[in-house]
Amino acid sequence: MARPIKPRSLKILSGTLQPCRDRVAGIEIPPLTDRPASPDWLPNAYAVTEWNRLVPILLSNKLLAEGDVTALAHLCALHGKLVQLWTAGETPAASLIATLRGMQSDFGLSPHSRAKVPPAADNPSGNKFANNGRRPPDNKFATIGRRPPDGSQG
Repeated sequence: MARPIKPRSLKILSGTLQPCRDRVAGIEIPPLTDRPASPDWLPNAYAVTEWNRLVPILLSNKLLAEGDVTALAHLCALHGKLVQLWTAGETPAASLIATLRGMQSDFGLSPHSRAKVPPAADNPSGNKFANNGRRPPDNKFATIGRRPPDGSQG
């Protein structure tokens, strides 16, 4: 099966968005700023606990939009069902675990998908090629081999 397309928001965070490959046909849903309430239909307390744990993480990284709330609720419900099975001493089906891993990856919550996205604070702003091959002005080695501005040999 082919690798799914990385969401535009994850491309922006990881710094891999290329204008020539940007999909303009897709819709862009703005991220939520307020914490959504957990759905009433979550099956158990484990699912509600997972909801309360994941929502702040996704909001702080701007990875949760209005259209993602139902998918996140399904992820939490599946997590709650798996925990319920494990605490009852049963082994869940491998397909349930694989589905959970896929859903976690969609939200950037698996170790593999998280490694592709740097934290929001580490994401540099501006054009990293703005110096166009010149050394940045705060480089302490920029004056090596150059004469001082007053013309003396130093």
